[in-house]
Amino acid sequence: MTSTERLRVGVVGAGAVSQLVHLPLLSARDDVELVAVSDRDEAKAATIAARFGVPSVVDDPTLFRDGSVDAVFVCTPNHLHEELTIAALEAGLHVLVERPLALTAEGCRRVLDTARAAARTVVVGMSHRFRPDVAALHSFIHGGELGRPYAARVAWMNRQVNVRRTTWRQRPEEAGGGAFMDLGVQSLDLGLWLLGLPRVTRVSAVMTRDGFEVEDAATVLVETEHEVALTIEVSWTYNASEDRHYARVLGTEGSGSLPPLEVFKQLGGRPMDVTPRQEIPQGAQPYLSAYRREIDQFIRTVQGIGSAPLPEDQVHLMEVVEAAYRSAKERTEVVL
Repeated sequence: MTSTERLRVGVVGAGAVSQLVHLPLLSARDDVELVAVSDRDEAKAATIAARFGVPSVVDDPTLFRDGSVDAVFVCTPNHLHEELTIAALEAGLHVLVERPLALTAEGCRRVLDTARAAARTVVVGMSHRFRPDVAALHSFIHGGELGRPYAARVAWMNRQVNVRRTTWRQRPEEAGGGAFMDLGVQSLDLGLWLLGLPRVTRVSAVMTRDGFEVEDAATVLVETEHEVALTIEVSWTYNASEDRHYARVLGTEGSGSLPPLEVFKQLGGRPMDVTPRQEIPQGAQPYLSAYRREIDQFIRTVQGIGSAPLPEDQVHLMEVVEAAYRSAKERTEVVL
């Protein structure tokens, strides 16, 4: 399609991320026509479609096959991502799918093989890569400003109040795991992306389960091919006044952390604050702006005026995730 044509989009799944992020952002764009919403709960889909002025509510097979859309956003429970993404690609549609791409590395390979055969775009919702503070820290790291990274930590701690109501995220057959699958996959991706997407060589994990069928907290230590120690810490049961989400990278000549973005570098024999002074939004704004940039990249790629490479890195990401679950279960280090 051309850059002057409106992209016809269907949204599959009418849950929180659709209601709070994708539908508001898509409905505000002049280059997008929201055509349909699909959800297993038809009444819910109809309510959400009416709220955002979406004209049609259909089932997934109809949406994929009736020729009414050019692309779909897959925002369903995790266990449906692979199946729906493959079905959409085989129908000739472009796909933006929320994380994870699939529940296994092999599932990711199947999606990528289908995308290549169909010559269609697939973007995985790793929106943190598009945050302005993350982009700035990434630039410092890969510009050599911090020297050689030797350690990193990413944490995503959600308060206990947020998981008192049981949803699909606490059901292993739908989520594929617990807090680590929910919060850790994106945290691991963030850490690896900041480090340049290195290969992981060793994985050790401890996961706890307190009142859930799945883990409610996890600490995962991975070693990369460059001998960098990356720690991922996640929890659904963080007892504090507010949720906590942060990243920190330590290098031989400096360090960086966020949020807020802070960068220190060895100058004249002591650490100096070299944090950029431009205004970087705080609170919810970086997250919304990240989703907006992610959607921009997806649409520009479909229009042929941008480029989003196939997310082949997601295969190794899920290899690491699978290794973490194996490590926690067997109480041993897993070598990749």
